[in-house]
Amino acid sequence: MTGAKQAVSKRAAVAPKTTAKRTAALRAIDEIRYVHEMPPEAGGTIEIAPGMLWLRLPLPFVLNHVNCWLTDNGDSWSIIDTGADRPDTRAHWEAVLSGPLAEKPVDRLICTHGHPDHVGLAGWLCEKLDVPLNMTLAEWLAPQLWREQGMQPMRDDEKRAFARNGVSERALEKMMQAREAAPFRNHPLPMSVKRFRDGDVLNFAGRAWKVLVNGGHAEEHASFYCAKDKILIAGDQILPRISPVVGVYTSQPWGDPLKDYLASLKRLAKLPADTLVLPSHGLPFYGLHPRITQLERHHEKRLKELEALMDAPKNGVELAKGLFTAAVAQGQLMMALAETMAHANYLVGLGRARRIEGKDVVRFELLKTA
Repeated sequence: MTGAKQAVSKRAAVAPKTTAKRTAALRAIDEIRYVHEMPPEAGGTIEIAPGMLWLRLPLPFVLNHVNCWLTDNGDSWSIIDTGADRPDTRAHWEAVLSGPLAEKPVDRLICTHGHPDHVGLAGWLCEKLDVPLNMTLAEWLAPQLWREQGMQPMRDDEKRAFARNGVSERALEKMMQAREAAPFRNHPLPMSVKRFRDGDVLNFAGRAWKVLVNGGHAEEHASFYCAKDKILIAGDQILPRISPVVGVYTSQPWGDPLKDYLASLKRLAKLPADTLVLPSHGLPFYGLHPRITQLERHHEKRLKELEALMDAPKNGVELAKGLFTAAVAQGQLMMALAETMAHANYLVGLGRARRIEGKDVVRFELLKTA
């Protein structure tokens, strides 16, 4: 059900004033503690902290939602992330704009990164509201390239890149059919961007927020940290239940995004233990440090599993079938291959494996230690 009813803000005492007793308790956090057991309904909002509304929008994927954030700046609102470019998402935004945000203008749109569930409606909202788009440069450029590529047939060099990693002609045909059936069709982004960089300070919701730009899931993914109130708008960099996709794609076959992602976890681990984490998927939570430990262990487990598969030279698909057996069987070969290659390239960078570049195939093999 859509409409203004869903967009009405539900007030909740989510972030009570910090007391010495509460601070001491939160510093001892050793597990994930969710702020809300139930999210807002699709298109609805909840006040997650003073001056900040949590908006949840539906997605047509297994990951069926994205969290966006609406910030009350006193005389205006700011929007962080947009959801996908779909009719139902546009209807939810119409209801939000005529509901909770109706009494004050929106001054800007901020996007954490360029994936379609985060910038899908950025161009539409910027046009509708006549506001600037604020994001990192790489994340503004990337979706424009993907949109252009997605609207065209797969190029021969991309086909060869998949083939070199062991993708069969039949599997490649399925990939091309999937692309033709659901091309990357974000609403076109604005032709200008108000760029921010790592370390910049933005002001919204009555607070100063430091921009934290990290790689891994995206080239220049932006998170925002308020030191005064210990709130992290994490985007996809830290999620409470799943690991964000960290993948190697045909555009950067020698890339090492897992190195970048693990480095980002080390950086984010320096934030206070009692930080309130606002993720783009899942529920807001306390427990930043234990969650980071879980994510680090998850990837180390994957690396050990991959090393066990590298007892003899294998191509990417052979490794992906061993590492992500269920996902490959369910038709998610492209994503499984991307994640496998990220872990394989990381092992190469560590000197734990080698990459064997043949004319028609790339294989990986574990390096034996004495």
